[in-house]
Amino acid sequence: MGELLLIRHGETEWSRSGQHTGRTDIPLTGKGVAAAKVLAPAVARRPIVAAFTSPASRASRTAELVGLTAALPDPDLQEWDYGGYEGMTSDQIRQQRPGWYLWRDGVIPGDAEHPGETVQQVGDRADAVLRRVRPLLAGGDVALVAHGHLLRVLTARWLGLEPVGGRLFRLDTGTLSALGTEHDEPVVSSWNVPPAGADAGPDGED
Repeated sequence: MGELLLIRHGETEWSRSGQHTGRTDIPLTGKGVAAAKVLAPAVARRPIVAAFTSPASRASRTAELVGLTAALPDPDLQEWDYGGYEGMTSDQIRQQRPGWYLWRDGVIPGDAEHPGETVQQVGDRADAVLRRVRPLLAGGDVALVAHGHLLRVLTARWLGLEPVGGRLFRLDTGTLSALGTEHDEPVVSSWNVPPAGADAGPDGED
């Protein structure tokens, strides 16, 4: 059985500033482009049989840069819809809601393009992705190129945790992670490996 490779897209201006970026389409920065390119050798070494990407350009561009040029867009890989908090930093939100914590308190509705989602709705999308990719793992690795919160929720669901369990898995931009099994039980094989570590192989994964 192959592993599920998780690639978070490279840096954007909003990820660098800490602004919540759900459905807004923000391009990669130069640093984000460079980090994705460095991941390419590690991705090339994997026996990848299928690849899917969020439709957002920051994800599809990352997929292209890491060598997954045939990755298919999957709308279920879009980032959490932050509703009325789109584009805001956590500090800005806490000025309105002291003590606010995304995983506990959720988001407020926004406009028609940003209606907002609950963590359970994000979990439902992650479950749909997992249902589609699990059968493909029989032939080798499957790569998913997407976003921080979505991939964290998906990891929680892979492990059999509730969607809110995604809060336990910090995930930086431009990183490579892998989900697999041990004795037929789901595990995290590697997590949040930065570009240099991903390219270095086993010695660089500490």
